[in-house]
Amino acid sequence: MERKDFGSWLEGPPQLSNQEWPGKRLGRPESGPGSVARIGRRVGALLVDWGIAMLISLIFFKGDTTANLVIFAATQMLFVGVTGHSIGHRIFGMQVQGMDGTAVKPLAGIIRTLLICLVVPPLLSDSDQRGYHDRLGKTILVRI
Repeated sequence: MERKDFGSWLEGPPQLSNQEWPGKRLGRPESGPGSVARIGRRVGALLVDWGIAMLISLIFFKGDTTANLVIFAATQMLFVGVTGHSIGHRIFGMQVQGMDGTAVKPLAGIIRTLLICLVVPPLLSDSDQRGYHDRLGKTILVRI
């Protein structure tokens, strides 16, 4: 097993794996458009999306925590299911795609969002840095 060199914080920590980079076995490039989005970008996008949900909740629902989650889920389902990316994904240059590189289907966007709201599935990932929310939804988060 080879150890990857340290990249920028947006590219995530070094990985130990039988493949040279995340997504190689899926036919994805090492970097640039179409490559697997790394943890730094994912966390940044999540913080932006959650922040937007909290702001809307604060304005309309006095910051109710249930409203935060419902607003977050609704915006994820709508934006990811229709355009393939949330506002945070767009800011950090990412898109959710089907495994064949096509636009994500609305049902896959809904499944992915519901699993993200459970918190645990995104925390468990494979050697391609795909969480269970992506694996079960048959999607992949890539750079654009």
